[in-house]
Amino acid sequence: MNLKRVSLFFALCFVFVLVVRFCGNPPKTADSPLSPSKNDSVATWIRASKNDSYALQERKQFLIKAYHIVKASQIDTVQTRKLTTIAYQNLKLGDTTLFKNRTNEALALATRINDSFAMGDAHWNYASYYTNRAIYDSAYQHFDTANKYFDKSGYVYESANMQYGMAFIKGRFKDYSGSEVLTFMAIKKFKQIEDYKSLYSCYDHLGQLQNDIYEYDKALYYYDRASEYLEEFDNNQTQFQASLNNIGITYLKKEEYSRALQNFNTLLENDRLKLDNKDSYARALDNQAYCKLLMKDTLHIAKQLNEALHIRDSLDDKSGILISKIHLVRYYTYAQDSVKAIAVAKEANRLAEEIRNSRDYLESLSILANLDPKNSAVYLKRHIDYSDSLQIIERKIQNKFTRIAFETDEYIQETERLEGQKVWISIISSVVMLVIALLFLIWRQKVRHSLLLFENEQQQVNEQIYLISLKQQEKLENEKIKERNRISEELHDGVLGKLFGTRMNLGFLAIEGDKKTLKQHQLYIDELQTIEKEIRDVSHELSDNFDNSQINFLIIINEVLETNSKLGDFKFELNPDESIDWIQVNQIIKINLYRILQEALQNIIKHAQAKNVIISFDTDESKIIMKIKDDGVGFDCKKKRKGIGMKNMTSRIKKLKGVFTVLSEPTKGTLLTIQIPI
Repeated sequence: MNLKRVSLFFALCFVFVLVVRFCGNPPKTADSPLSPSKNDSVATWIRASKNDSYALQERKQFLIKAYHIVKASQIDTVQTRKLTTIAYQNLKLGDTTLFKNRTNEALALATRINDSFAMGDAHWNYASYYTNRAIYDSAYQHFDTANKYFDKSGYVYESANMQYGMAFIKGRFKDYSGSEVLTFMAIKKFKQIEDYKSLYSCYDHLGQLQNDIYEYDKALYYYDRASEYLEEFDNNQTQFQASLNNIGITYLKKEEYSRALQNFNTLLENDRLKLDNKDSYARALDNQAYCKLLMKDTLHIAKQLNEALHIRDSLDDKSGILISKIHLVRYYTYAQDSVKAIAVAKEANRLAEEIRNSRDYLESLSILANLDPKNSAVYLKRHIDYSDSLQIIERKIQNKFTRIAFETDEYIQETERLEGQKVWISIISSVVMLVIALLFLIWRQKVRHSLLLFENEQQQVNEQIYLISLKQQEKLENEKIKERNRISEELHDGVLGKLFGTRMNLGFLAIEGDKKTLKQHQLYIDELQTIEKEIRDVSHELSDNFDNSQINFLIIINEVLETNSKLGDFKFELNPDESIDWIQVNQIIKINLYRILQEALQNIIKHAQAKNVIISFDTDESKIIMKIKDDGVGFDCKKKRKGIGMKNMTSRIKKLKGVFTVLSEPTKGTLLTIQIPI
């Protein structure tokens, strides 16, 4: 969960890289741009627009004056590049309309005079614009286009920055290998020009990528490499603090809490940290408190966590507020204050949804499912739905990045080829080829779209089946409770009342007879009283309602097996260990067991040709063991399989720190064993 702080820091560094290219000479004094002089140049007005001592409207007017000077001049590479600078400064001042107009105009002029740098710079403007608005597919497209122009013209620094920007976006959408490749390409170029600050950012990004895939030793290696470049540039205090925090977080994830705490303590030893950088102070304080909590040292923990939350709230740092609230939930849970834990967890859930923080939104749902048993089924369903939809979006974006790179290459190559044509017959040939290429792309896009629609429909069907299972089980349990209550009321208010009246009447009857008759009479009255007690006990047992929101996990598993057995034409057998209390089992474990079983059944249907499938659940107190056995065609475990089914199961089990084994031979069926610690 601390990964969000790392991501936030990286995003800030990334924006800094985008801005740094425009931080040239310092702005002039407040009166210099207004003084009549002959130095009324474009650079003067641009510098004045960066001077925040002027009102916002005045700064915008300075940019308008600079623009008119450019338009009045002869258009060449210098003026065109100044126009892209003016456009970007309009964006920084919040005037998106002028930003777009100026950038489009600069791009058209740059294209007309074939200025590769200005064309790349214009696309860089748009990449910055879309990155700030989190429209990452468009940002990636402009980064890629800008990189093509910078790279082919030998602008090393600019090209490296574009690759770094693309690496950031790919990493955000979990294309870790693609992000890593682009980062190494950027590192190679930054080393050529000895840009140590950018090299620090690149290695820091590599560390974050390794953290994302749980390769913590590699992450520490890259963070150390990043730290090596800190001494090579001045004003590195912010980066130094970030490195200490990143390394501390990595040790925290490795569960090496003492080493993590050492880094956070080092950060907080700086007496000026709270004054100079409240955000870093709050982050370090929150991390230190959470690390102590994991070490079961709760002294002053609540005070530290609330202080960090207060600072972040005053800074309106919503991502930081979210992290603080999740840490507070962990503390209240440890202190067994479930009321506060649930309340703060709900606040975190709402905030994560508001700022579209997917990872913390899923984590808050998991926490609520554990803390609020009454509504655990609802939170479980939300977790599954959101997780599946997130995977679909990420896969679509990853595919789009690949397509963008391909189409950008095609576009630039085609443009350069057309510029070299001098005769009409070559132009006509190029047009024909372009039309054919476009038709092919349209056809291929339609095919991809159809496949995506089919996959989406399949996913929706699976989710509907799961939702129906939950609703049907809930309906069945509700009906059972109603019937039990009705019988209980009938026994208690009807039968029991009549028996009581009968016994009382018999007791007041003046029965005459010998002692034996009277004794027998009293025995019957006592027997009636005993019967009343038994009926009352039965009535009370019937009226003791159980929590029907805790739907039996095994019933849902059984329904999945029934559905898939019909699709795969096989018989199934479910052998659960009755000692397992599924209500107490972590909801995340149950979600993943359910998904793993779904994946395994799909593989059985597609490949195994099995006639019988046996599912068993066992426990040895420290872990839950699920075994999936079929009598299908089997396969050779030594041969690498192309499908992603096994990869998905392995990934889920690895996240839960479980063990996954596969035993199979051709014609002898397959046995999957999944062991999940609890």
